[in-house]
Amino acid sequence: MRHLIDPLDFTRQETDRLLELAENIIQSPGAYAHRCAGKILGALFFEPSTRTRLSFESAMLRLGGQVLGFSDAGSSSASKGESVADTIRMVSAYADIAAMRHFKEGAPFVASRYAKIPVINAGDGGHQHPTQTLTDMFAIRRRRGKVDGMTIGLCGDLKFGRTVHSLIKSLVRYENVRFIFISPEELRVPGYIVKEVVEPSGHRWEEARAMEEVMPELDILYMTRVQRERFFNEEDYVRLKDSYVLTPEKLRAAKPDLSIMHPLPRVNEIAPEVDNDSRAVYFEQAKGGVYVRMALILTLLGLEKGILDGEEA
Repeated sequence: MRHLIDPLDFTRQETDRLLELAENIIQSPGAYAHRCAGKILGALFFEPSTRTRLSFESAMLRLGGQVLGFSDAGSSSASKGESVADTIRMVSAYADIAAMRHFKEGAPFVASRYAKIPVINAGDGGHQHPTQTLTDMFAIRRRRGKVDGMTIGLCGDLKFGRTVHSLIKSLVRYENVRFIFISPEELRVPGYIVKEVVEPSGHRWEEARAMEEVMPELDILYMTRVQRERFFNEEDYVRLKDSYVLTPEKLRAAKPDLSIMHPLPRVNEIAPEVDNDSRAVYFEQAKGGVYVRMALILTLLGLEKGILDGEEA
């Protein structure tokens, strides 16, 4: 039995195969419509979510399975003090696989130690978000045709952004990826990410304080929200917030084939006018998450075997 708690739980080869399976599902959805018949997904969302929760539910339903669960901690026995370990023990009796989002870092890992079913980390605090990372990788592959050789600018809240941390950990396994970290001083990428993940990989990296400085160099711009609540005073936030809002004017110096990504939800960090730019990928990116999670559910349940080798689903 396998779990997905950290992006590195899958090797690069396993990741590529999973993304290939997601592409195959898009091309032949009918072949997978009943693959999970009789299976149940436990959707355990202790923290609010729209895209991740609904995409997991959509994924299981499209595979012919069913879903049970809750959408916030207040509607579960966690509000009575039940531990994560006890919750997953019970859900293991009701479901065949579980997707867990939790506000505490490490909670899905704890759940995986007590579970009798595969556990998927659907986001734990400011730590990891591996299924968003798979979704991001899928969007890069579909739009760019490859991952190797890309220059990616990660912009906004790089300190607390779990999607950024997870994505970096996966990208370093590809060849000749260059990172440009674009953020205010207060929200720089954590030192441990640079020292333990980026530098040992040998990939080039640099920091910038304004996206305009590096825009012409980027193949991919991965936007995140600069969060007011992360600043110690309002003056610093007001001074910096507009520097990290992507507008058509800031895109004038960008490459014609730039890919603009965002894990969503967006607030005001991408102007609505950018939505009409052919380089905007973020809504396409979110849609791809359903097929990635379909592929992941099949893989963790051991139901993907033979599909990519020509056998009928």
